[in-house]
Amino acid sequence: MQIVYWLLPTATAYCQLFSADRQLPTINFLIVLAKRIIPCLDIKNGKTVKGINFENITDVGDPVELGALYAQMGADELVFLDITATNEKRKTLSELVTRIAKHINIPFTVGGGISSVEDVSVLLACGADKISVNTSAVRNPQLISDLASQFGSQCVVLAIDTKFIDGEWYVFLNGGRIPTDIKTVEWAKQAVALGAGEILLTSMNNDGTKDGFALDITRAVSEAVNVPVIASGGAGTMEHFVTVFDEGKADAALAASIFHYKEIGIPELKAFLKVQGVEVRV
Repeated sequence: MQIVYWLLPTATAYCQLFSADRQLPTINFLIVLAKRIIPCLDIKNGKTVKGINFENITDVGDPVELGALYAQMGADELVFLDITATNEKRKTLSELVTRIAKHINIPFTVGGGISSVEDVSVLLACGADKISVNTSAVRNPQLISDLASQFGSQCVVLAIDTKFIDGEWYVFLNGGRIPTDIKTVEWAKQAVALGAGEILLTSMNNDGTKDGFALDITRAVSEAVNVPVIASGGAGTMEHFVTVFDEGKADAALAASIFHYKEIGIPELKAFLKVQGVEVRV
């Protein structure tokens, strides 16, 4: 008996190799989902910015140029977060979304200030493939169901900004400015039940520190839900990606500083992950 290891989505192409009137060889497929590397563009006032622990924000470059560069370098997806859209009570910069989308050929998630079906319709028309909701979903959980019903769960990413306080991980709102008493794992489970198709989990304790991802909460959320979990916050070395995939059970890893400042190249990172036995698309 032959066993074939194949990365999605190419396994489905196997059947296309044979015509309908030919008998297919007996092959057992062991499907292995590739881990994804996702650069993040945190946007403020139309510029890409980065901080530490959600504070001390500094300008790091033009988002259109960075998005195009990361797509060329082999990033699996791109995330665009207008980090002050909710706090400043304004909508995501749809014009900038359009400009970025025209320069990339990889899946593109957009978040920031999204609070209605109409908001999502505009962003998808501008070129987004998925949208990310955070504060608005906590304040109105029905929004998750409405978006999943209208656009499909695969389009709805729930972003969770979480902080470890007194032995527990709690959800924070408005770009990490407003604390809640909502426990992170419970909120992730509720959101998935409502229709969220993916979780973007950012540890505020680890964000920008380059000391590694928050493995405990990443693993806890990954084991609690049946949708992909993107780990965010703390990437500083290539080894950090290995541990968040192996120990944190993450399906994807998001990073900003190390890519913006060219400390780690995406092709080099993927080559390293391959050597370490982590399945990635190259």
